[in-house]
Amino acid sequence: MNHRSGKLSGKVAIVTGAASGIGESIAALYLSEGANVVVSDLPERGLTKQFSDHPQARAVEIDITADAAPQRIIETAMREFGGLDVLVNNAGIALGKQFEDTTDEEFDRIMNINVRSVFRMTRAAVPHLRVRGGGSVINLASIMSSTGGPLLSAYAASKHAVLGLSRGMAVDLGKYGIRVNALQPGSIWTGMSRPFFDDPNFRKYWEAKAPLGRIGDPIDVAVVALFLATDEAKFVSGAGIAIDGAAGVNF
Repeated sequence: MNHRSGKLSGKVAIVTGAASGIGESIAALYLSEGANVVVSDLPERGLTKQFSDHPQARAVEIDITADAAPQRIIETAMREFGGLDVLVNNAGIALGKQFEDTTDEEFDRIMNINVRSVFRMTRAAVPHLRVRGGGSVINLASIMSSTGGPLLSAYAASKHAVLGLSRGMAVDLGKYGIRVNALQPGSIWTGMSRPFFDDPNFRKYWEAKAPLGRIGDPIDVAVVALFLATDEAKFVSGAGIAIDGAAGVNF
């Protein structure tokens, strides 16, 4: 992919959950802007083959909840590219289920993937970001990090936690020059959301909910993640940034 303007030339980034949707779009955009990028996702997602045409990409096929995942992913960045400047914690799952039917196992799984992985990945990245004089951590929250919705109690709980964790980390890590922000996408066309949008009533609801009148695309989120990764965002930290076509404020 040809570089656009080289906004990330010389920077090293990690993007988790990069095999599809928002993560794939962020990773591809970072590569197009000159970054060296370590991408990770589950082994069965075929990540290595997917990014094989990108000489500046390295794939780590691992379950983000595995004990060894943070170390393996970050060690790849250090070994292959010599440092770390940007961490995008994008890996996540959704669960559409009535609250009282949600099992302990389902609740624990969504919290483990959506929240605990953010905590563990960022904690492991901090020493390496500090060596570079700081850096940018970008966590994928959701419109559901500041509201609720039918069949999404467990998911909303996890994304509220991501937003709170991001704000707390921004306060604790600011002294190292590390910025931490959370993206709050609304309805975005991805592989994870597509089963929900197969319900025409669900799709029409969210199209009408956004005053801009459409469902978002992954690139709508990726361009904001690009800004946060650049030095242009050097005084942006602790923010939750809505990317939802104003759906979240449309009562």
